[in-house]
Amino acid sequence: MRKMTGFTLVELMIVVAIIAILATIALPQYQTYVAKTLASSGLSEISGAKAPYEIKVNDGVTDAASYTDVTSLGITATTLRCDITATAPVAQAATGAIKCALKGNPKVAGKYVQWSRSTAGTWTCETDLDAQYRPNSCVGA
Repeated sequence: MRKMTGFTLVELMIVVAIIAILATIALPQYQTYVAKTLASSGLSEISGAKAPYEIKVNDGVTDAASYTDVTSLGITATTLRCDITATAPVAQAATGAIKCALKGNPKVAGKYVQWSRSTAGTWTCETDLDAQYRPNSCVGA
């Protein structure tokens, strides 16, 4: 008589149950991680436009199109993560914004992250994302 080796059906069912429990816990955490990463990446994409924007303000450029055309700020208007827009400084106040309308993950799609320039020349990050997806440097709108 030959000796049988291998796993029993009960052992296999236990392994499948353990994997299902781990997946139930891990998948939502992974989705949150991906959403936060997309938001941070979108913020990073628009960060490169702050210096050219600031140079235009300091040089006294008043043509609104030179601000709203984001390619003149050294970035592309559409990327995989966001659609980018910019607003010109308001009159002498020199306030403006560079905004990323997020796309991709349903948890962040349709939301935005933006750098807003104050009259003092400081930049702050603003967003309408839920707190769990918000980049650490951003405040809620």
